[in-house]
Amino acid sequence: MIPDSFIQDLLHRVDLVDLIDNYVPLKKTGANFAACCPFHGEKSPSFTVSPSKQFYHCFGCGAHGNAIGFLMAYTGAGFVETIKELASSCGLQIPDDKAHAGQSGPRPQALAERMAQAAKFYYGQLKRSENAVRYLKERGVSGELARRFGIGYAPAGGKSLATAFDDYDSAELQLAGLVIKNDEGRLYDRFRDRIMFPIANQKGEVIAFGGRVLGAGEPKYLNSPETPLFEKGRELFGLPQARTAIRESDTVIVVEGYMDVIALAQHGIGNTVATLGTATTVIHVQKLLRQADRVVFCFDGDAAGRKAAWRALENSLEVLSEQKSIGFVLLPEGDDPDSLVRERGEQAFQRMIVEATPLSDFLLRELSRHCDLSSAEGRARLVADAKPLLGRMLSPLLRLQLVKRLAQISGFSQAEIERLCSLRALARPAPTRAPRQAPSLLRPLLRLLLQKPALAARLPLELLPERSPEAHAIHLLCATITAVGTQPLAYPALLEKLRGSEDETVLHEAAAELMQEPFAEDEIDSEFDGAVAQLLEGEHKRAFARLQDKIQKLGVAGLSNEEKQQYLQALSARSRGSEAV
Repeated sequence: MIPDSFIQDLLHRVDLVDLIDNYVPLKKTGANFAACCPFHGEKSPSFTVSPSKQFYHCFGCGAHGNAIGFLMAYTGAGFVETIKELASSCGLQIPDDKAHAGQSGPRPQALAERMAQAAKFYYGQLKRSENAVRYLKERGVSGELARRFGIGYAPAGGKSLATAFDDYDSAELQLAGLVIKNDEGRLYDRFRDRIMFPIANQKGEVIAFGGRVLGAGEPKYLNSPETPLFEKGRELFGLPQARTAIRESDTVIVVEGYMDVIALAQHGIGNTVATLGTATTVIHVQKLLRQADRVVFCFDGDAAGRKAAWRALENSLEVLSEQKSIGFVLLPEGDDPDSLVRERGEQAFQRMIVEATPLSDFLLRELSRHCDLSSAEGRARLVADAKPLLGRMLSPLLRLQLVKRLAQISGFSQAEIERLCSLRALARPAPTRAPRQAPSLLRPLLRLLLQKPALAARLPLELLPERSPEAHAIHLLCATITAVGTQPLAYPALLEKLRGSEDETVLHEAAAELMQEPFAEDEIDSEFDGAVAQLLEGEHKRAFARLQDKIQKLGVAGLSNEEKQQYLQALSARSRGSEAV
């Protein structure tokens, strides 16, 4: 586990403006920087970055966060991967990694440098192979596209890489999957006489290769083995090259092979990626859904393609939310994306993507293919086959829709389907909330605490009204600040500690408001004292109202001596207030 102290130090060292400017050109606008939002299409910039708060917020789509949040949202990387990337850019080593440094072998960065050197070698060899160039030309791959994807060629010789690496016998080359040592101790290249497709990570670093054999050799496609850099169940071919097109279309198309991706890119369809010789995993789907709101799996219509599509569906169920959609296209048998686009054109292919079968329809259609719905036994089997799939679904609304449709098809009632499939409620009913109390007071108080966390020690939390979203967020914020102790917590680190809390939305709304209207430093304390005074006055009014309610029910005799004294003091204070007016 990565220590909080390390994350705080990391966020202190990273400059958010420099980080975002590497991906999105920023322009100075007063105290902040602005750009067109990278997370939704817009013509006028509403994406704002605060250098003082080290916080970004889009006033168009609501995207917000710190350096960690931006990198995760922009690249689709996970939390740990993002921390490693930021740490590497700052020259820091994650503390948890130090204990294993002596055991883990070469650093990942050293292996990445080896892979980059190999990619450069393979790319340089491509123009020297007439067969390789001829094959790519026959497949319609242009020189520009070969450069964009870094396509290369691995010569047929057993030790061609020895010309690229003076230390060919280095253990790093074996660990990176470039060189193999046989039982006799002889070293030779893993990839020989193959078209080479570099596989890059989110940062664009080459972490593996896929090799397509020239001629009749086997296997037809050969991938790098899993290494410290590469897990095939996590990576997608073509994602770095497709990111811009994905963002523009808000759709990512998943196909089966490298050449499918490249062929579609050649025809102007750039929002395409491919899995790496393995079934689509849950991690793949999570990464895809971070990139776009819509994912379409486009596979061959043969048995293998149907199997791949079904596996993708199964692994999508537990990560698909209502805000996202997943569709499926099964091509006519005998066609692949390249042949289909060549024969019917880009628009026909794009029409198929637009009209892709939604996940819910595909699920019921595929289940129904294996059941005789005209018989009671077939309808019973349909429900039985659907049971484990419904149990894995994350989205309560989508699951409810499927349950209703399953009830119509099977002849069972909705309640019977839910009981037979042992379905429990996925979403808690929304709690009944009292009307917001004093939002005009609590929201500025929340902003004051965000701007100057030390004020938390002076805030009497018992004065906060109950059942208010802002009050709940203030309690959480103060508890977080107090838990840190006397060491001041920087603004981005504070928000990072609150990531994922139920109050995150309220806190980020307040942070966005603070970005636009920060308090003057010499006025923060007086503003805070004024807010506390108003809280105290509000508590006095509520106490007076409670005493009045008791008098109406029980009379003055129903009050204790202490309550009578409090009531008289409250009456006196209200009288003085009226005279002052």
